[in-house]
Amino acid sequence: MNSFYRQLLVILILFSCPLKSAPGGAVATVDPIATDAAIHALKNGGNAFDAAVSAGLTLGVVNGYNSGIGGGCFVVARLANGKVMTLNGREQAPAKAHRDMYLRNGKADTNLSQTGALAIGVPGALKAYAELSRNHGKLPFSVHLENAAKIAEDGFKIPTAYAGRIRVKVRDIRKFPAAAKILLDQNGNPKRAGQILKQADLANTYRQVAKHGTDWFYKGPFAEKTAAWMKSNGGIMSVGDFARYHTTDLDPVRTTYRGYTILGMPPPSSGGVHVAQILNMLEGYDLRKIDPKSADFYHLITESMKLAFADRAHWLGDPAFTKVPKGLVDKGYAKELAERIDLKKASTVKTYGNPPRSNEDVFSKHTTHFSCADSEGNWVAITATINTSFGSKVVIPGTGVIMNNEMDDFAAAPGVPNAFGLLGTEANSVAPGKRPLSSMSPTIVLKDNKPILAVGAAGGPTIITQTLLALIHTLDYGLPVKEALAQPHFHHQWKPDSIRIERKAGEDVLKDLKQRGHQLKVYSSMGATQAVGFFNGQFQSAHDPRLKGKATVLQPSK
Repeated sequence: MNSFYRQLLVILILFSCPLKSAPGGAVATVDPIATDAAIHALKNGGNAFDAAVSAGLTLGVVNGYNSGIGGGCFVVARLANGKVMTLNGREQAPAKAHRDMYLRNGKADTNLSQTGALAIGVPGALKAYAELSRNHGKLPFSVHLENAAKIAEDGFKIPTAYAGRIRVKVRDIRKFPAAAKILLDQNGNPKRAGQILKQADLANTYRQVAKHGTDWFYKGPFAEKTAAWMKSNGGIMSVGDFARYHTTDLDPVRTTYRGYTILGMPPPSSGGVHVAQILNMLEGYDLRKIDPKSADFYHLITESMKLAFADRAHWLGDPAFTKVPKGLVDKGYAKELAERIDLKKASTVKTYGNPPRSNEDVFSKHTTHFSCADSEGNWVAITATINTSFGSKVVIPGTGVIMNNEMDDFAAAPGVPNAFGLLGTEANSVAPGKRPLSSMSPTIVLKDNKPILAVGAAGGPTIITQTLLALIHTLDYGLPVKEALAQPHFHHQWKPDSIRIERKAGEDVLKDLKQRGHQLKVYSSMGATQAVGFFNGQFQSAHDPRLKGKATVLQPSK
């Protein structure tokens, strides 16, 4: 059977279930197959949570270099009854992890935190999806698992971007036979765009979870297989590490911005905190009087980014292990930071700031983003990841599950940058059971207590700044969601002291920024943002134009 008919078969299987009356809604993901799976869940009587779970599990099949059940996720949601919530499915360090586990001869070896057994944290995405489905969805979790399993079993056509990731990581993939079996051909070469990728082992794993529940994964055969592989390959993860894993559901980070309420993810996400912090700094400026295509716009926001990321490097970590000051989102503190900004020239931010009550008022103990909403009032923003492309490059034999390398999101040693160049201090050092700091920034915006926007992004630390820019372009400049996501991306993370910026910002802007003293790293494309919105009585949905994703608005059916 040729590839066209195989792809057609996948679509027919996906839509083979009888359809029921469904609410309207909107979905945006990075992959058309995942978006179709989410829409099918809505059409089959599910709500936004069913759509999100279906999308997440399907992305683990068709976008597995970015996310999957071998990784973790953050969820921000607003329920139809008005309740807001978060769910923390972030990975955890194994019990035998310790602060100096990546030091060799006194120096941090980041290869150990990025590839292989020691790079892997205990995954949380599966448990988070199961809890979302059980507590807030309308359809059985097993239905979503089975639909995704069919896609994994029957295969899908490898997109160009997926094939490119395999080529870039082929040397590391070759080190792990179970990963090579999936991603390379019989000669050990990368599978090419257009070939059909089948994942029978992953399909079986999904079906075992559908049949036996998540205990099969966390307290049964999957945990046992992983522990056995770890023992043979220099790892430290045990069956007990899986059995002890749990999600948390802390209150969202909440701030206001020009009459809107912004809901973000609390630590160990740094996204909610620093999106709020930067918005608080910008609130003192009338952005509508600043041309968003001018160097003034880029300069002001860049200077705000610098100040926030300096604070991130020092203060942020897992609140169960370190004190993360709530004063970081204090509006008075933001005003103090904003007063340091010189509107004419680039500044040098030498160190972090000192938020109020930093020792007493603290937060409680590659990536993909997808947003879903329904006409009943359920909204959900989820950012999921296994970290860098194909995570640790480890596939546990016989399971098809690509395991994360989230241990690299800890500070391997204070002052040593991770794969994204981010610095950390003791607040984000390795410790048993600790969750590493993340930039993931799922965000929901309310107006008059009604949800109007769910947004988030992929791209390492640029997740924070992409989410910020999407908020500014929609809320300050009133752009439709699709247009907002198409605006140029730019990013500053304090260290290194340079702006990453897309070329389409324009030569005049680039020249002006250089004259103000900024160092630039110019890219043709950077990051990926997904969003759904509700403006002027209509749903809007948009995927980032930098990727071949899919965004759909569904009208209610009776």
